[in-house]
Formats: sequence, C-alpha cells, structure tokens
Amino acid sequence: MVSEKITVTIPQDLKERLVEIKDELKTTMSSVYREALEDYLEKKELEKWEKGATLASKDKEYKANSEDLINKKDEVYEY
Repeated sequence: MVSEKITVTIPQDLKERLVEIKDELKTTMSSVYREALEDYLEKKELEKWEKGATLASKDKEYKANSEDLINKKDEVYEY
C-alpha cells in the first residue's frame, strides 16, 4: 500500500481526545486518524446508497421497471 503524508488542522481539545484514545489503544496517531477516516468514508458511502435507494423508491418509472422484473421470475437476464 502506498501511503502519503498529509497535514490536518484540528482543534486542540480534539487532538487531546485523540491522544487519549491513542494511549489507551497503545497505537499510533496515524492509526487513529486512518481508522477515523475509513469509518467516515464508509458512513458517507452508506449515506449515498441510502439516498439513492430513497430517490429510486419515489421514482415511478424505476418502480414500474422493478415490478416488471419481479413479475418475470423465470426469465434470465445477463448484463
């Protein structure tokens, strides 16, 4: 995995909380930041999918096409 060093500015109280967590977990600040960023990106990706599903559920054409596919259970579709 290729890594890149970045600089981030955060409030002092947030850094202090992160240092506490780092010390409790006996890990590095890089690990804490990396895990936090991975969790954040996963959350945002999930929100994006949920928004898409919500929009699709309100789309009449999408719902009609979905119903059409559900009613054709024995047919095979290849993409």
